[in-house]
Formats: sequence, C-alpha cells, structure tokens
Amino acid sequence: MSHEDDDAGEYQVVINDEEQYSIWPLERALPAGWRGAGKSGPKSACLTFIREVWTDMRPLSVRKSAPGTA
Repeated sequence: MSHEDDDAGEYQVVINDEEQYSIWPLERALPAGWRGAGKSGPKSACLTFIREVWTDMRPLSVRKSAPGTA
C-alpha cells in the first residue's frame, strides 16, 4: 500500500490564484485564497488528477512574465 492510499478520507482538489494545486479535506471549509478545482474523492484519485493537470509547476505570475508570453 502506498502512502497515498493509506487515508480513507474524502478530499477535494483546490487551486489558488497562482494556479497552484493542492488537496483539502472535503468536510472542511476552504482556506482563504483557495477554490475548488472540480475534482473530489479519495486522496489517491485527487493526487492523480493533480499530476495529470498541473504540468507546469511555475506560479502563474512567473509564467506570465516569462519571455515569449503575452
């Protein structure tokens, strides 16, 4: 069993204004600055979703200021 699978809780994927992802317990209120990203379920499923969609780890502000971006 991997560490990702040892938690039976339900989570949601959350994202902040810099487009950085995390998971948050489903039953808890979201912290300031974070919003739901449309995925919830077991911890392992949420982490898999993040690995699939968060392909550029740079914060949004850094990506926008990179040469060649508009």
